[in-house]
Amino acid sequence: MGAVSPAVAAALLLVSAALVGVAFGGDIVHQDDDAPKIPGCSNDFMLVKVQTWVSSRETDEFVGVGARFGPIIESKEKHANRTGLLLADPFDCCAPLKEKVAGEVLLVQRGDCKFTTKAKNAEAAGASAIIIMNNLHELYKMVCDQNETELHINIPAVLLPKDAGTILQGLLALGKVSVQLYSPDRPLVDTAEVFLWLMAVGTILGASYWSAWSAREAVIEQEKLLKDGHESSLNIQTGGSSGMVDITMTSAMLFIVVASLFLVMLYKLMSHWFVELLVVIFCIGGVEGLQTCLVALLSRWFKPAAGSFVKVPFFGAVSYLTLAVCPFCIVFAVLWAVYRRMPYAWIGQDVLGIALIVTVIQIVRIPNLKVGSVLLGCSFLYDIFWVFISKMLFHESVMIVVARGDKTDEDGVPMLLKIPRMFDPWGGYSIIGFGDILLPGLLVAFALRYDWAAKKTLQSGYFLWSMVAYGSGLLITYVALNLMDGHGQPALLYIVPFTLGTFISLGKKRGELRNLWTKGQPPRVCTHTQHPPKDAASAVNLS
Repeated sequence: MGAVSPAVAAALLLVSAALVGVAFGGDIVHQDDDAPKIPGCSNDFMLVKVQTWVSSRETDEFVGVGARFGPIIESKEKHANRTGLLLADPFDCCAPLKEKVAGEVLLVQRGDCKFTTKAKNAEAAGASAIIIMNNLHELYKMVCDQNETELHINIPAVLLPKDAGTILQGLLALGKVSVQLYSPDRPLVDTAEVFLWLMAVGTILGASYWSAWSAREAVIEQEKLLKDGHESSLNIQTGGSSGMVDITMTSAMLFIVVASLFLVMLYKLMSHWFVELLVVIFCIGGVEGLQTCLVALLSRWFKPAAGSFVKVPFFGAVSYLTLAVCPFCIVFAVLWAVYRRMPYAWIGQDVLGIALIVTVIQIVRIPNLKVGSVLLGCSFLYDIFWVFISKMLFHESVMIVVARGDKTDEDGVPMLLKIPRMFDPWGGYSIIGFGDILLPGLLVAFALRYDWAAKKTLQSGYFLWSMVAYGSGLLITYVALNLMDGHGQPALLYIVPFTLGTFISLGKKRGELRNLWTKGQPPRVCTHTQHPPKDAASAVNLS
């Protein structure tokens, strides 16, 4: 209870780092890029809002996707027309309609013919737009066949997922239904991504200083023991505490295998009950992390409570401060788990997540640059494979499917930091996987520990430049995310070359790469070696 055990820390590192891809800002996904743009069928895909009214009373709003054919849908809500909605007859709109319409929007069913055929028949009947109900509970991008040339479709077409289409069809039985179609533009700069960037950088900054401070305290304690003449001392190589975990070469190389197996298990078993299990695991880790952080902070003001211990069954000696803090942490995590679907639940998730990441970085350590390079190199390959290459084997990006929580009613798995896109008309969240902070954070924390041990200044050390490199890599990730139209990006694809490349380049330029690579600590001169007096040494030689 007093601190996260090494075994728990290692397990949390694996669970957290399994999700390292930055997820997306609202991609609509599914089989479209194979269809080339042709004349009359060259629109960019865009999400479309479908606002409804029943008997002049505003009701539900649905989100669909526009087609690659037809005119561009109005982006301003105030300029979009409110138009009556009718059910097509025949419902699939694969044959000419039985009756003409006077500019209404037609609701039709997907299937039995091409999207373009439905749109042509609706236009011929006098419709101003067509809304197509998908036969699946997801969005699908409407494209044209390669042999369809010189299309001249002059009404917009929107596809709705099956559940939204069913609700819309049910509204027609309640009275006269009107709809408004518009596609608002996303803001050029997503403020949520700015705050998420600050959150990620700030988390690594705080975790690195805590890790370096702990290492320095351990060295000071060892120096004091040596000065007092004690034979036993703390092990400097392990950061000064048996509670710390040094990553080995073997574990760094096995990471990509074990993490991949864990990710595939998440992908295959993804369901409501499995997400509930992940929530329980996240809460346990969050309680441990939050408790460790609070005890470390409060111990400076409540030293008597932090220094007094009581034996607790199964946990051993536990400080009174820990006993006081633990109930609050448990209640906080339970309240988040119960109300995690509420609009402001992301705050609790981020608090627990940040506390967990900071605690793991403080306990799990990279001993030298060689181990750090192997760990980040394996993570680099892991991230690229499961975001991009896994599509060839599973027909979808495994990392993104798991991060989104597909096949469940959850808004993604809990091992993510997220912030709502408050100024985006489409809403949603900007998110980042724990691994995109935790794994580079281990290297940045190593840099600060080395700088303090070598008594380097901020500019002459490695920490400042590692932080700049991480921040730059994450910034490039978000730029790529926006350029790729919100499709998920493997963050470590950009972060690892920036962070690791900067560290290695600086080490080589300063002539310290060999020491960083193998030892991970600056050369130390022992100041406590006792030499015999000069006269005594001379007497020995004379004899």
